[in-house]
Amino acid sequence: MTKYDASELAEIIEMLSFQHLDIRAVTMGINIMEALRYDDLAEGVREIVEERAGELKDAVEEVSSKLGVQIVTKRIAVTPISMLLDAKAGDSEEAFKLGVSVAEALDSVADDLAVDYVGGYAAFVESGYSLGDRGVVKSIPEALSSTERVTAMVNAASTLAGINMDAVYEMGNIVKRTADLTEGRGCTRLGVFANAPEGTPFVPGAYHGRGEEDPVINVAVSGPGVIENVVRSLEDADLRTLHDAMKRAAFKITRLGELVGREVAKRLGVRFGSVDLSLAPSPAVGDSVADVLRAMGVEEPGAPGSVLALAILTDAVKKGGAMATSSVGGLSGAFIPVSEDLGMAEAVRKGALALSSLEAMAAVCSTGLDMIVLPGDVEEHVIAAIIGDVMALGIVLDKSLGVRLIPVPGAKEGDEVDFGGLLGKAPVMPVGRFSSKALVMRGGIVPPTVSRLMKG
Repeated sequence: MTKYDASELAEIIEMLSFQHLDIRAVTMGINIMEALRYDDLAEGVREIVEERAGELKDAVEEVSSKLGVQIVTKRIAVTPISMLLDAKAGDSEEAFKLGVSVAEALDSVADDLAVDYVGGYAAFVESGYSLGDRGVVKSIPEALSSTERVTAMVNAASTLAGINMDAVYEMGNIVKRTADLTEGRGCTRLGVFANAPEGTPFVPGAYHGRGEEDPVINVAVSGPGVIENVVRSLEDADLRTLHDAMKRAAFKITRLGELVGREVAKRLGVRFGSVDLSLAPSPAVGDSVADVLRAMGVEEPGAPGSVLALAILTDAVKKGGAMATSSVGGLSGAFIPVSEDLGMAEAVRKGALALSSLEAMAAVCSTGLDMIVLPGDVEEHVIAAIIGDVMALGIVLDKSLGVRLIPVPGAKEGDEVDFGGLLGKAPVMPVGRFSSKALVMRGGIVPPTVSRLMKG
């Protein structure tokens, strides 16, 4: 990687000091299939993770101190648990119990190692359920209610397979039951995806894929404040000029991410994997994708022009990041999680941002519908219909998208719900009074679109 010159260093120092630039996550991916050799699967998983990630905390903190860069979270992503259950469980009841025990073991070892999240409680059901998939999906509410750091994801659609509407409908029930068992908080660690990518360091979609090195370090960047500062300095610029300036800023942000990732990997003696280019906001003032859109000229996110502005931003981030590293991974674009972005939550309070406008914006961003707080009495089929909308966008556009919905028991439209920390707070959003229950209850597989034919 090319070294920084003096002018770049000065810019990076300003970004770190005044523009909320940080490294959002360093994630170690670990293949835990060796745990199948153990009589006690959960104990095997624990030992493998402890052995591979035992020095992760110290390495991250050393690099953070050496470079003067805040690294916000340390994470682990493991092989999809459904694969372990497929090989180990004899029936659905055993798969359920094994799944919960593995989740609890992962949570315990993450606590011991001072790791913030463990991803990989995952099932891939776009074409149907295996025994392991069924065990993971059915046990998600119990697994998330008995842990604090484990995150779960279910891939229910892909460009190649279509949409498994039986799984989508079931996930409406799973989200609702998880909310009931955890007062909503467990749903902050649960996502439903279309085209979930390997190697993403962002939870809840993180898992260690078959094609990845073992172990491997992947990095997630941040930087909305940096981009906002660039935009505000070019108040009268045309959109091409603005795009170019944002692209150059994304280049610098990505270079820092790769530097951090390679340094951590070097200290641990493992391979560096990739940088997820996604601009990840936080609840802090000055660290908002929504404020970037406002600086570009959108009065409030959700107003006409929001999709245009977000498309320009996402394209600039992708192009700038791709020039900075040949190791691009994960989702890579711009995130718009409502509760985690102070500006997005404010737009909801003002009535500018609704589910329909967020769905439109999902077509050009990376996350889909993320960290959206719903009334506690929302029905399962409504949750399923919202998930289905995003799955459709994912397969039609051939891109990775996710849904993270948070029904909060007892909460009503307009109430404020505070999750704390990076999860932020947001008002409860309305879901509308008209139903598509008859549609989602038809079930079956929605066939892949013509996008499938483009893949040969």
